Amino acid sequence: MTEKIQLISPVDGRVYAERECADLVQLDKALDAAATAQAQWKRRPLSERAAFCSAAVDAMLAMKDEIVPELAWQIGRPVRYCAGELRGFEERARHMIAIAPEALADVVPTPVNGFRRHIKREPLGTVLVIAPWNYPYLTAVNTIIPALMAGNSVILKHASQTLLVGERFAEAFRRANLPEGLFQNLVLSHLHTAVAISSGKVHQVNFTGSVDGGKTMKHAAVEGFLGLGLELGGKDPAYVRADADLEHAVENLVDGSFFNSGQSCCAVERIYVDQTIYPAFIERFAALTRQYVLGNPLDEATTLGPLVNPRAAEFVRDQIAAAVNQGAKALIDPKVFAASVPGSAYLAPQVLVDVTHAMSVMRDESFGPVVGIMPVASDDEAIALMNDSEFGLSASIWTRDLAAAERLGNEIDTGTVFMNRCDYLDPALAWTGVKNSGRGVTLSRLGYEHLTRAKSFHLRHEI
Repeated sequence: MTEKIQLISPVDGRVYAERECADLVQLDKALDAAATAQAQWKRRPLSERAAFCSAAVDAMLAMKDEIVPELAWQIGRPVRYCAGELRGFEERARHMIAIAPEALADVVPTPVNGFRRHIKREPLGTVLVIAPWNYPYLTAVNTIIPALMAGNSVILKHASQTLLVGERFAEAFRRANLPEGLFQNLVLSHLHTAVAISSGKVHQVNFTGSVDGGKTMKHAAVEGFLGLGLELGGKDPAYVRADADLEHAVENLVDGSFFNSGQSCCAVERIYVDQTIYPAFIERFAALTRQYVLGNPLDEATTLGPLVNPRAAEFVRDQIAAAVNQGAKALIDPKVFAASVPGSAYLAPQVLVDVTHAMSVMRDESFGPVVGIMPVASDDEAIALMNDSEFGLSASIWTRDLAAAERLGNEIDTGTVFMNRCDYLDPALAWTGVKNSGRGVTLSRLGYEHLTRAKSFHLRHEI
């Protein structure tokens, strides 16, 4: 019997979509088609690849009116924010297309008489993209467009929670008339995903997900010496110095903590505030948090939707309860949020003070609408606490002092340092992590280096 995957909507707990998984015959056929298409695609001029990719971006944007409510049903994000994901999708895709000529250009060393020498960037072959549900268009496009621009073929395996996003990508490339086989969206079981990785027909795997998932990917890729890109999450910290613009810091850190119900790998999950402004900061932070409207994401008035499923909400509820039992104080009364019902996916935002690093909520990724806030007496104390984590994806510093931000940024173990902003990916900069936040790079010209291999030409033309 063919295995099926069901997409359960967090909005009402019902089955929103159901699809059959590809069987082994279909998988093998897809891998062979990808190889055949890629052999011709890599010979296409870069300008032609750009034209196809740009047309696909246009086609995706043309589906906006269908995508926005569809996305809310799949992941529970309020409809008022869903169009923002498409704007980010376009920004990243257009940027990676635009920089491709420079990023993929030959590297030419200092000339030597009698020789022509250069390093060419060759495509890897077939790239398998295993994308997550929380930012399903943004995380997938990070690899899909540059992989195609670099001359690779792409197979997308999207999360079961966002089955329809994979289909939207496939439809966009179909409308763009991309050559058949170059981009394929497959619904795969975990077992058949592992088969694809070990098939010898995949040459790079880019995975976004949990640390445990990343370890599984690494073990699966070892036998075939596959390239592997991993983005595995975070416990991202913020440090608010005494000289920060308080209102600006509060407004942006509340948003950075609770946007998408905190379900972001680079969400702000812990905040350290100079003790001199700590009382004013938490007062304003809690007051702004209470202004959220928790409810049905299809309602335009809703500013905070459900978590992806009741199990995820229960994990965060347990984290909050454990912290309170250990001495933390919760500043938000969940009863104010009528939709926050125990056992459901709907969870009120929470702000915790009197927290310590002995508590799970300050150590383990929450991936939900909760943040812990601690006072600190100095820059050194703040940096020590920020680095006291197994993760290192992004960190933000809130200050009016640019020199201080750069100095402190050099001391933080993280992939990205922000000053006076957070929870954003700049496509011109490398998106990467340290420690358990991942390996490899997407975006920027460095992202192209992980989707190509170097091939050196050493040609002696005078003998």
